[in-house]
Amino acid sequence: MPLLPFSSQSLDASQAKLAVLIDADNTRPAIIEGLLDEVAKYGIASVKRIYGDWTSSNLRSWKERLLEFAIQPIQQFSYTSGKNATDSAMIIDAMDLLYTEKLDGFCIVSSDSDFTRLAARLRESGRTVYGFGEKKTPRAFVSVCDKFIYTEILRDGQEDSDDDDSRPVPKPKKDFKVDRKLLKLLRDAVDDLADESGWAYLGAVGQKINNRSSEFDPRNYGFRKLGDLFRAIPQFESEERPQENGSGRQIYIRWKKRK
Repeated sequence: MPLLPFSSQSLDASQAKLAVLIDADNTRPAIIEGLLDEVAKYGIASVKRIYGDWTSSNLRSWKERLLEFAIQPIQQFSYTSGKNATDSAMIIDAMDLLYTEKLDGFCIVSSDSDFTRLAARLRESGRTVYGFGEKKTPRAFVSVCDKFIYTEILRDGQEDSDDDDSRPVPKPKKDFKVDRKLLKLLRDAVDDLADESGWAYLGAVGQKINNRSSEFDPRNYGFRKLGDLFRAIPQFESEERPQENGSGRQIYIRWKKRK
């Protein structure tokens, strides 16, 4: 079962062993710090590898980041123009790791649809698959992952000025407008878990949403947490309650009743 940053996690779950496999040809160096911080929410990056033709000047900007974050570069020469040998190398390594290492999950970092079947195969073997890619990532790859994170929300803003136009601008909360698709996704999740009075525990709602939409993330809408997103939507109301067996507090969500 996917581990979500907005749901409760056990200590054992936070120690899940993960393999992080990065397609350098389809990933920007500016996301690496945010990427590894994100991976740390789901477990420990026991394996960190990045694939590409390191003799090419196109990957020059990656080299300092590799040393800083202890990522192992895997050399893959581009033998034929127009053929992506990097993808093949990643797929072979992933299958080797599946059978030779005791891993709980895989983080596949690429915007390439070639990894769709790999993600499906890893899930068939009982491993959790986290996908990371840009919003241009084909839907098939996004959907097959247990959880998919768009890398635009992970970038550190240190890229070249040529990329300024592509940087995501967080939506101000006062200008946030929910579309019908998002509203239906959120309401269906709340309705499925609601008690007789209509209230549903936020942590369970987050898990239910992820089960239905692997790419859902409140940060895609300009909110750090799921609770902040719900509070910005006037059709919902929320309340905090003390935990039954603890000193903390829990958030509950309900669809507002018409007066």
